[in-house]
Amino acid sequence: MYISLTNPARGRTTGPRAPGVRTVSSTVVTLGVVSMLTDISSESVAAVMPLYVTGFLGLSTIAFGFLDGLYQGTSALVRIASGYTADRVGRPKWVAFSGYALAAVARVGLLFVSGFGGLLAVMTADRIGKGIRTAPRDALITARSRPDNLATSFSVHRTLDNIGAALGPLIAFALLWIVPDGYEVVFAVSLAFAVVGLVILGLVVPNVRLRARARDVAVAGNAEGRTRFAWGVVLRGPMRRVLAAAGILGLVTIGDGFVYLLLQSRGDFATLWFPLLYVGTNVAFIAFAIPMGRLADRIGRARVFVFGHVALLGAYVVAVLPIVDLAATVACLLLLGTFYAATDGVLAALASELTTPETRATGIAAAQTTVAVARFGAAAGFGVLWFAVGPEAATIVVAVLLAIAIPGAALLLRSILRGERRSAP
Repeated sequence: MYISLTNPARGRTTGPRAPGVRTVSSTVVTLGVVSMLTDISSESVAAVMPLYVTGFLGLSTIAFGFLDGLYQGTSALVRIASGYTADRVGRPKWVAFSGYALAAVARVGLLFVSGFGGLLAVMTADRIGKGIRTAPRDALITARSRPDNLATSFSVHRTLDNIGAALGPLIAFALLWIVPDGYEVVFAVSLAFAVVGLVILGLVVPNVRLRARARDVAVAGNAEGRTRFAWGVVLRGPMRRVLAAAGILGLVTIGDGFVYLLLQSRGDFATLWFPLLYVGTNVAFIAFAIPMGRLADRIGRARVFVFGHVALLGAYVVAVLPIVDLAATVACLLLLGTFYAATDGVLAALASELTTPETRATGIAAAQTTVAVARFGAAAGFGVLWFAVGPEAATIVVAVLLAIAIPGAALLLRSILRGERRSAP
């Protein structure tokens, strides 16, 4: 797909514009490169973590479930505070920079810890860093994008991000091929990519001021000229419905690692090939992200977000069906990639659409926090369920719950969906 780079402040492009193809800001692309390098760092570690925890360290699936839930949910502790800070100071770049820096420091810790407690501390620091950086970065993407092209801009960013997520496991696979059980080598390379991304963010990404800062807008009756933050925009009205729907769906979204372990347990996959399952999901994401973003801009972001979970349901069903091992694996990876393409950037665009410039980073953070907390509970609970009843039965239970949650979420979002239907071309 052709992507023309645009400076939205001046309305000029850095290259020829193809007819009918929308443009995205060069800032969005640069942030995408930073995320790509950071995801190479984080996903090279995530790809080996299930085997590192359950095989190399010999811990149980309950321990992995807790760590996976921690990986999904710890960032929730700081996302709203980080988004609120970015909204109040109006300079999201440096708030995001501090989060990227903390994640890089956590990579150093991986080189020195080997037990459950050490892993717990390092992964907590890494996910807190992710929680700090995500909402300010997404607010910066929104500030540098046109409203009618917002989901597409997020999808371009997420595409670059997931190129890194695909390359990370490939790099981990290659390193483990060359150095069997060379987990420390994987961790060292991960640190190098994190540092390069941090340098690019600090030196290349402009320190863009948000279009409106809450502290710059006087409120009548406030003698000091300071504003009260408009929490009602984030916690009431349409946003409340989005948060409720995202939370319900997140409670029945288990980590990809469990799906991959299930696929591995029913087939002849060698342990050495395990990281490539992550690559397959991310390749599918890369293929579908921009089309899904453009579809969301065209027919409605809430609609694409809800129906993206149908693909997730399909992945759960395929994972437990008695079909050919290779076919089941390919189908699961395609469905998981479609699910992420239809939900990740689309949810951020939906939250941006329903909030004001003064509350945008906080609104994005609230949506992402809701999903993160829900997935933390889902991962930890599913680890126990897996241990108690077995992988197939546990997955069937979650699939049934998801089949109930999808129409429930659509019902919660009915007013937004009706509005999207009326405004669709």
